[in-house]
Amino acid sequence: MRRTVKYAAAMAAGFILLLWFFCLPRDLFENTAYSTVVTDRNGHLLGARIADDGQCRFPPADSLPQKFVTALIEFEDRTFWRHIGASPKALVRAAVQNIRGGRILSGGSTLTMQVIRLSRRKPRTIWQKIVEIFMATRLEARCSKEEILRIYATHAPFGGNVVGIDAALWRYLGNDGSELSWAEAATLAVLQNAPSSVHLSRNRDALLAKRNRLLRRLYTQGYLSELEYELSAEEPLIGEPYPMPQYAPHLVERCNAVQHGERIRTHIDLPLQKRLEEVVNRWSQELSSERVNDLAAVVVEVRSGEAVACCGNSDMNREREGKWIDISRAPRSSGSILKPLLYCAALQEGILLPQMLLPDVPTDFGGFVPKNFDGTFTGAVPADEALSLSLNVPSVHLLKEYGTMRFAELLKNAGLSSLNKTNNHYGLSLVLGGAEVRLLDITKLYANMAAWYQGVGDSIRFANFPFADRMALHATFEAMRNVRRPDQMDWRRVTSTRQIGWKTGTSYGSRDGWAIGITPEYAVGVWTGNANGSSAPGLTGARTAGPVMFDIFNLLPPTGWFDVQHATDGIKATLCHQSGHIAGRNCTETVQSVVPKNAQKSRSCPYCQEVIAADNTETERCFVLPPVMEHYYRKTHSTYQPTTLKTMQIASRTDVQPMHFIYPADGSVVSLPVQSDGTLAALNCSVAHADPTAEIFWHLDNSYLGSTTDIHQMSVLFSRGIHRLVVVDSYGYEQSVTVIVM
Repeated sequence: MRRTVKYAAAMAAGFILLLWFFCLPRDLFENTAYSTVVTDRNGHLLGARIADDGQCRFPPADSLPQKFVTALIEFEDRTFWRHIGASPKALVRAAVQNIRGGRILSGGSTLTMQVIRLSRRKPRTIWQKIVEIFMATRLEARCSKEEILRIYATHAPFGGNVVGIDAALWRYLGNDGSELSWAEAATLAVLQNAPSSVHLSRNRDALLAKRNRLLRRLYTQGYLSELEYELSAEEPLIGEPYPMPQYAPHLVERCNAVQHGERIRTHIDLPLQKRLEEVVNRWSQELSSERVNDLAAVVVEVRSGEAVACCGNSDMNREREGKWIDISRAPRSSGSILKPLLYCAALQEGILLPQMLLPDVPTDFGGFVPKNFDGTFTGAVPADEALSLSLNVPSVHLLKEYGTMRFAELLKNAGLSSLNKTNNHYGLSLVLGGAEVRLLDITKLYANMAAWYQGVGDSIRFANFPFADRMALHATFEAMRNVRRPDQMDWRRVTSTRQIGWKTGTSYGSRDGWAIGITPEYAVGVWTGNANGSSAPGLTGARTAGPVMFDIFNLLPPTGWFDVQHATDGIKATLCHQSGHIAGRNCTETVQSVVPKNAQKSRSCPYCQEVIAADNTETERCFVLPPVMEHYYRKTHSTYQPTTLKTMQIASRTDVQPMHFIYPADGSVVSLPVQSDGTLAALNCSVAHADPTAEIFWHLDNSYLGSTTDIHQMSVLFSRGIHRLVVVDSYGYEQSVTVIVM
């Protein structure tokens, strides 16, 4: 019998031990819904979103305010650091109080037991109290005292829909509790005990009395000095709840969507974020009078490649359509902000040199006829100047030579994921806004260029980075530093004196204004426009986004400029002073320069030629541009004048084409207006000739139209259909184009 009893007792003990060991779920609050909490890089709160159950309950934090911990333990569980989950003394004391009072006055629960009760949400009965004691001892065996405190403080109710100390600190104090006073700590310790009976908006006298009693106990226990106690007791009670911070609201919304119910530490720097939002909101108010309703801006740290300040859209207090659209992540037409990327890519491939002349003449690229912003042409322009002036025509010529599919692939490898179509989808308009980019992506790309150049940042970040030539990068930064756009920008409003490389862009139809700026430490991107896609008359990147960008740079610590010493991969080369090409044998003015290493692949100067007179008695090395380029070039370059020897060369050689159609291009499809008499209006055609003294004879479909000298323009009356327009000069050279009239 005794053996049976012992066996049964052992079995019962083993069962109880097994039950004790497995009585706790892996996560006590596994099904608890948490708020999404987004902080800056230092843990400061940017914003929070309510949990799915409607509670403001922050995910568990790593630490608690020490004053609150002290006040909580003194008020709730003075033996917390000594007991193993339950306090017999507290239970007996509670039972005596309840018997004497004839009702439940105290539960005698330890903080550990309260954690169990909060996780189970069962009726408060004697049996449930026993279960809580049993499970509390297991919790003490599983977790440290500090962990139990954090669990309790995270899930304790603080009144209304506020749950947990972190949410309570922000709701009732408007801060993270890093400078918590003893009076505030005592108030919160008292409030969590019975938030339904004592409340900040009612029964304030009862709450104040309980707070001061706790402060007295803290004083008698030696936690407060007499002066601290007296000052704390005089401190006013916490007032009306504070609204939660609402910084970087679009970023907080994105975090809520992607990492719902989690605590997310971003790379944002809150002090900078506040100043950024002030600048953006001030500019947004001003631009709204010009029907530019939305503005977005990002600041990316070069070393980390992360945004340290981000405003997805401006002035959230101003009601308008689309204010919740996060423009920093929305694909928008790029305008001209991809031009520096093409410039850099062409440099590092040896297709281009910084001062190499690019054609800037009217050109029809198979129906695509790009124009410069001001409608003028320079004939020929150095590549770096074309970038600084943001000229469209030279950029399209460069893209045609580099290859659109190749450039599209490069942009994808550089991180512009918004280019999600096949490479052959993109045409020559790609460099003028024919693709959509995201503000955050393009700003990070420029930051990555600056980081790679300086050799900073994680190597994983540059695994497939396509801009590897540091000499090409330095030349690109220099061209961006010399941006000149006085035609579009009120420079009196720009107060920054920093050295900044920058580029603006404007999309077709004045729907998007861009400005991107870089320094060795930061990249700043700004977008202006309307989130709903509507246009704004007069919107340009230089006029609306540029000034905002400079104001943002004024918020940042001063930095120097990119040190040329980083560009260790360049080579020395002899260049033609006039054309910027690698010097050829006929170049008379040359300069020594350090250029990207692939410059050796580029062709030598095609414009410096040895001219031979007709009688073969005289030669001269001359700088000779093709006719159309020369036609526009000499208008702005008074020193460029055709010489007699050039004319003799034209007369004596058959491999030189002295004239070229400016308009129309071969294969052009034109639509002409109908005049009042039913006939089509005339088309103004023009030709450039290398010899200003030459006479040109015009023919349309074998019919002679007339001749021109000096300025070769002719108004031609076309009928609908396909026509052949022919010009012949006084030397016998002929040019023709086919024109389709609709």
